[in-house]
Amino acid sequence: MNLAGYIDHTILKADATREQVLQVCEEAKTHGFWSVCVNPYYVSAAAEALKDSAVKVCSVIGFPLGASVTAVKAAETRQAIADGACEIDMVINIAALKNGDDNVVRQDIEGVVAALEGKAILKVILETCLLTREEKIRACRLSKAAGAHFVKTSTGFSSGGATAEDIELMRSIVGSQMGVKASGGIRSREIALEMIGAGANRIGASASVAIVLNEDSNAAY
Repeated sequence: MNLAGYIDHTILKADATREQVLQVCEEAKTHGFWSVCVNPYYVSAAAEALKDSAVKVCSVIGFPLGASVTAVKAAETRQAIADGACEIDMVINIAALKNGDDNVVRQDIEGVVAALEGKAILKVILETCLLTREEKIRACRLSKAAGAHFVKTSTGFSSGGATAEDIELMRSIVGSQMGVKASGGIRSREIALEMIGAGANRIGASASVAIVLNEDSNAAY
């Protein structure tokens, strides 16, 4: 298995420096990771560093709380794409989901889908650690109905990360028509393979090098 090809090599910490981001880009090229996932501020730098490689640029939107209004998320998305991102990971409107405002949740995702203008793919971060089973199911169905391409477990900035149980549930709801991304707390090859076995076809991790080399790592998402 080409495990590296499943991985979005991630650096989203608030104090990440340009040097660290460029190091992550070099690691992605060396190991053949699918993409590098960075905050919007670093999209241009990552795109420049990766321009002669097959590694894609991913950026996060409405991150990490999902509480931005749709117009802001859409503007962030358009700017990230203009700066060189071809994958967008947006945080769902968790509060609206909790309030039962399904139309708001769906319209929020649709607003970002429209902002893509067909130039990028969209992953919707559910933040599963904050949701009930019923809310996870609704979130998956709403993401699918709104035209997203993936559902994703976690930001890595809340109270928990990916679990095999959540991956299995998400895959069962979205079927084969959408991708499922496991992220948050994935720091070993064993855990990454467990997530793939449960139905994930993308892994978000900052411990990516340790994962592919099967080494121990304490890296944080």
